[in-house]
Amino acid sequence: MDPVLEKFISRNRDLVDEALDKFVPSIELEPQALHEAMRYSLFAGGKRIRPILAIAAAEIVGADKSDIMPLAVALECVHTYSLIHDDLPAMDNDDFRRGKPTSHKVFGEATAILAGDALVTLAFEILGSVELSRIFPCHRVLAVIRDVAEACGSRGLIAGQALDMFFEGKAADDATIEKIMLNKTAALIRAAVTSGARLAGADGAQIDIFYKFGEKLGMIFQIRDDLLDLEGDPKKLGKAVKKDGKRGKATYPSLHGADHSRRLILNLLVEAKELIEPFGETAHSLVLLTEFVARRVS
Repeated sequence: MDPVLEKFISRNRDLVDEALDKFVPSIELEPQALHEAMRYSLFAGGKRIRPILAIAAAEIVGADKSDIMPLAVALECVHTYSLIHDDLPAMDNDDFRRGKPTSHKVFGEATAILAGDALVTLAFEILGSVELSRIFPCHRVLAVIRDVAEACGSRGLIAGQALDMFFEGKAADDATIEKIMLNKTAALIRAAVTSGARLAGADGAQIDIFYKFGEKLGMIFQIRDDLLDLEGDPKKLGKAVKKDGKRGKATYPSLHGADHSRRLILNLLVEAKELIEPFGETAHSLVLLTEFVARRVS
């Protein structure tokens, strides 16, 4: 990893972890088992890519990262909720995530479901907090709440998961696979960059750039994820591989093969970097993050 990027990710990941510890209920509070399950998945070793994307976008527009932390925490809560539910037996039925047993394997299915529900609810509690509205104008906060809600719902993340399930074992064309990727993965990544920029005061033209950039980056992320399932190292990934093929998942590699998928990632990488060129040197960290996502091995 680029030393500059490594330092940037490490520094911001630590800040996000500190904020998560502050905002998420302690395991000493009742119901203890629920709060333990919430914190177990939150602190299982994630890279905090979505919060860091929000921070990077906000800093490009001119905000202080400390002011963005409630949004960063909310995004990680939403992401972790989606992972907990995605791992459930009724969904992808995964036993390991980030090298550790998944939530339902440790706490049982019922508690895992409730932990996911509690995390996504907490995300909107944080976004609607007085703390955030004291820092930023209320109309910006409301717009961000809308952005994140749309990214989560039946026209976003949940839509992608539903389509992913519906097309298991069925023939899927490029348009269907793109729709799955844009919803299941790109929606929340797009919301991370647009909401970070919006909260910081970005204008309409800047928001449009971040929107398009987020979609490109989300597709890069998902295609790379699908490639890692096909040819990645389970020890580095912390989870089983080659599950997509066994379940007949509709993925870009399954339709076009690994080589074509790698070429598409490179094309999307060029397009994503071109989109944020107008921001100049202020977007350097975002450029490095994009290259990292395109080449990640875990």
